Amino acid sequence: MVALLILAAGLLYLGEYRKGLIASELVSLNGQARLFAAALGESAVISGDSGDSGRNQAGRQYLAEKAVRRVVRRLVETTGARARLFDSGGVLLADSRVLMGGGGMVQTETLPPAEKSGGGFIADLLDLYDRLAGGDDLPLYSENPNQKAADYKEALRALGGEETEVVRADGMGGLVLSAAVPVQRYKQVLGALMLTKGGGDIEAALLEVRLSILAVFGVALAVTVLLSIYLAGTIARPLHKLAAAAEHIRQSHGRADAIPPMEGRNDEIGNLAASLRDMTEALWRRMDAIESFAADVAHEIKNPLTSLQSAVETAIKIEDPERQRKLMAIIADDVTRLNRLIGDISDASRLDAELSRAETEPVDLCEMLTTIADIFNTRGRPGVAPIEVDCGGGLSVIAIGGRLSQVFANLIENALSFSPPGGTVSIRAGKDGEDGEIITVTIDDDGPGLAEGKEKAIFERFYTERPLGEKFGTHSGLGLSISKQVVETLGGTITAENKKSAEGGAVVGARFRVRLPAA
Repeated sequence: MVALLILAAGLLYLGEYRKGLIASELVSLNGQARLFAAALGESAVISGDSGDSGRNQAGRQYLAEKAVRRVVRRLVETTGARARLFDSGGVLLADSRVLMGGGGMVQTETLPPAEKSGGGFIADLLDLYDRLAGGDDLPLYSENPNQKAADYKEALRALGGEETEVVRADGMGGLVLSAAVPVQRYKQVLGALMLTKGGGDIEAALLEVRLSILAVFGVALAVTVLLSIYLAGTIARPLHKLAAAAEHIRQSHGRADAIPPMEGRNDEIGNLAASLRDMTEALWRRMDAIESFAADVAHEIKNPLTSLQSAVETAIKIEDPERQRKLMAIIADDVTRLNRLIGDISDASRLDAELSRAETEPVDLCEMLTTIADIFNTRGRPGVAPIEVDCGGGLSVIAIGGRLSQVFANLIENALSFSPPGGTVSIRAGKDGEDGEIITVTIDDDGPGLAEGKEKAIFERFYTERPLGEKFGTHSGLGLSISKQVVETLGGTITAENKKSAEGGAVVGARFRVRLPAA
């Protein structure tokens, strides 16, 4: 592309440069013609009664034929131009190419440049360049055996007192430049002097420019090709390699193949390879998580189904009404447990998709916590004091309001379920960090605390460790797992630890801490 732009710019420049050279050459040729015309008007004029020609009339000024031939020939000897002088009637009086000698008149002619044989690659390239550059639509130069002023429009205008320049094509790819000026004496037009010159100097100058442009084009083309090869090796080929690896992983059934690491590359390609590799590993981890979740779901559903099946089979065989009522109660509990378990599993299974689609928005954390606490206080729980909320206000986070309220509801419900009679559940919220960029919510209870070493395990799916005396199957073990997933999706963290007394360090309850980025 760069090479083509250079070539196009070169073509435009060459056209303008050619026009400038022609204009400059015409100005120079016109200046010479005026100088020669002035010399002829002063030195080669005779009066009509001098008898130089029978055509002359008495009292008028005329150009002396013999004198003007010598003067014209002498004037243009060193200029390289051809001079032709026409009298006021348009008759050719002198031609610098015609020599007078003892044997009569001899006409000299400049030979055209020798034709190239073959020409080679450079000549062919220049010809192509000329065709691309195009040319002006110039009239063709022609010369009659018996020349007269009427054959040349510039000569006719000069006889009318005008100075005129004309550019023609010589039929062999060259130019013929002409300049005609009137020859005058005392404002009387005695004839027209026409100077013509070939465009050899112009073509030579243009050739140098063409060669220079072609050289720059060749260098740019070579650099472009080399750069393309380099880019193909450093960018295109690695991208094809990454694409092929990704396609192979998509079609394969195992995990032996992976995205190539592109070691040693600290550029965008290396970053892309690392991102693709991390994405592939994340997908594999997600697949493992789905597989594990399916296995856990099957295991958790199997327990109530097994109990339900056993109770039904036993109820069919026995006839004691009292025992049948007990079995029916067990069946009802198992159905309730199964219904709750399926509902929680359904909620957990669509959580990923919902979190990826939902739009986050600023949420007033203090208002949310106060509302949830009021709901639990209104509902009430025997033997447990009302929930206390300590929140100074002005705490806002970017979150999904419904899911974040579910997190705190789960944590409060969990704290209430472990709180003993007369126990309290307290909630504190405030800003942490040097600039207050983190908001921390702490939920404390007065329960038995967490089993030693289970601080992280309680957030796993289907983990259940309930208080003594609680009815079996009341909880599915997915609440804390869902809470952890929601908080981490919002860019926060959730942790659990035991609350210990100031004296002796005894466990006096559990503490859950949720950290979220401030809005």
